[in-house]
Amino acid sequence: MAGRKTDGAATPYRVIRSARRTRSVQAKLVGGVAEIRIPAHFTKAQEREAVEQMLSKLEQKTKARPRDDASLRARADSLNTAVLEGQARIGSIRWVSNQRSRWGSCTVATGDIRISDRLKQVPDYVLDAVIVHELTHTFIPNHSKEFYAWADRAPNAERARGYLEAYQRFG
Repeated sequence: MAGRKTDGAATPYRVIRSARRTRSVQAKLVGGVAEIRIPAHFTKAQEREAVEQMLSKLEQKTKARPRDDASLRARADSLNTAVLEGQARIGSIRWVSNQRSRWGSCTVATGDIRISDRLKQVPDYVLDAVIVHELTHTFIPNHSKEFYAWADRAPNAERARGYLEAYQRFG
């Protein structure tokens, strides 16, 4: 495992060479480590160039989307207004690292929402769907038809469900 300095912090990464890959380069964050897939035939110079490009792209993506508790609250407030007509009663919302089998949870009595930190790297529409799901629990505690009528208002809710199913299986 290697790392690159950006803004004083090292970005950990792992290079994976693939004989099946002929030209394309791919990068994704897995558990906070950038996995960079390159063709097996790349020279060390081509590898360095690919790593720099991919780390820069990943850095730009994560810079554009702050993923801290304050931005999570702002996002929840915005979704509550835009998608749920202000129905949700949010006590608190925060990232947690102890949820391995759930994407999020809600304590109905207090409106406290916890979102798994495994979702920090997913596309915005996926995170939004999970937040809307948990926000809906603040005013409908079960998974009834009425619940899904509200929760499925999240933009791309069905697509997000598919993403999460694949992410859980292969991510």
